[in-house]
Amino acid sequence: MVPFNQKTPKSTPSRQCDSLKPGSPKKGRAVPPAIFREYDIRGVVDKEITEELACQIGIAFGLFLRKRGLKSTAIGHDCRLSSSALATACTDGLRQTGIHVTALGLVPTPLVYFAMHQNPALSACISVTGSHNPAEYNGFKLAAAEQTLSAVEIQQLYTSIVSGETKSSAVKAKGSLQHWDPQPAYIEKVSSDIKLAHPMKIIIDAGNGAASELAPQLFGILGCEVSPLFCEFDGRFPNHFPDPTLTENLAALQTTLIRQKAGIGLAFDGDADRLGVVDPSGKIVPGDLLLCLFARDLLQKHPGAKILGDVKCSNLLFSDVAKRGGKALMWKTGHSLIKAKLKAEGALLAGEMSGHFFFSDRYFGYDDALYAGARLVEILSRLDASPAELLADLPRTFATPEIRIDCKDEEKFLLISAVRERLSKKYQADLMDGIRLSFGETDWALIRASNTQPVIVMRFEAETEERLTALRAIVEEAAAEALREIGNANR
Repeated sequence: MVPFNQKTPKSTPSRQCDSLKPGSPKKGRAVPPAIFREYDIRGVVDKEITEELACQIGIAFGLFLRKRGLKSTAIGHDCRLSSSALATACTDGLRQTGIHVTALGLVPTPLVYFAMHQNPALSACISVTGSHNPAEYNGFKLAAAEQTLSAVEIQQLYTSIVSGETKSSAVKAKGSLQHWDPQPAYIEKVSSDIKLAHPMKIIIDAGNGAASELAPQLFGILGCEVSPLFCEFDGRFPNHFPDPTLTENLAALQTTLIRQKAGIGLAFDGDADRLGVVDPSGKIVPGDLLLCLFARDLLQKHPGAKILGDVKCSNLLFSDVAKRGGKALMWKTGHSLIKAKLKAEGALLAGEMSGHFFFSDRYFGYDDALYAGARLVEILSRLDASPAELLADLPRTFATPEIRIDCKDEEKFLLISAVRERLSKKYQADLMDGIRLSFGETDWALIRASNTQPVIVMRFEAETEERLTALRAIVEEAAAEALREIGNANR
């Protein structure tokens, strides 16, 4: 087991990274443009993400910061087998540009954001993580001046690398390197904010990810009786895929929760910015209904507050927020996009179906599954009720979880464009992020391209099972026709 406060090894004398070029990877020397995504950088280790590229990303980000007058950054990494080496290489690149680096070691992504918010001397941060992707993936989440980088800025890093700009990164004085463990300050912040009405028995499934040691410790300090499940660091993720939004990954948590008669089950993804929740009955609480529960609690204290939900969220959420006097807003999926919209709108709460939750009320406005889990336990202890009981008054509908269909990165946006052409002319459609079709007050359908994986995402909800089946048929038929069209064009 790797200790939580593992420090990034002190860097060896910095190497001058070789310049890279665009195109398909050859011997680790070229940069595949598809890994520079909408709100992070992510790809397959050794094939797409290499230590050489990590160093170049460090240089590119360092230049990006210097142009904005920023001089320092924190860097942390998850427990994937490649993460420590990638973080060290990225640190080397940053220091070559004169940026001062604070290495956090092995920490969940929310603690990397926390370090930037907590320490005024830190003006940016990087989390080296593959998030909820399979073990062979890794990547980089980046933020500067408390804003997560998204599409335009991430493309600027790509351009900086492939244009050769990073070759002229040398400065007179190399940036300094220091080490800091943010865990004690983080625990103090959360434990001073969260107050339980009474102790609760909970099960925590960390999925062998970055929250494996911190989550049981934090919730124990909050006053919970914690039964840990898969809470040992293991970047191979031997027990299940590190994604709590997939039903099959919560099976062990469901079984354990029922057997131990615990009050709630919490699951975290690989870097602990996604939260999955299982009710005492063993039923999974969908992310949008969890957001509904958070919104109800918040609106009691902040009448009229703005609440953001992404395009995958149920109509039940938006109508419930409006019914209780809040202003419900729908926005694009993606942690960086939601954070920017949250700040622009002055909203107090946001969330995604995928389990990202953003609290500006009492917190910093970034996605932190540990903090969201703590807020949930606080609510449940105060109201002495389960999520199912608290949400029992919502109208009954039939909804699918996220349906993910494999689709190559180079084809998924073409597919969505072709489906949009077919469906937007026939039905009421919102095109802000993929295609969301509305069929009255309750019924809706969504198809969009994932920005983090080579998949197409669909979701459906309706008043009856028959109507749900009909909505799926409309979208799936359009997608099948579009896929055939793309296939014929490629022949």
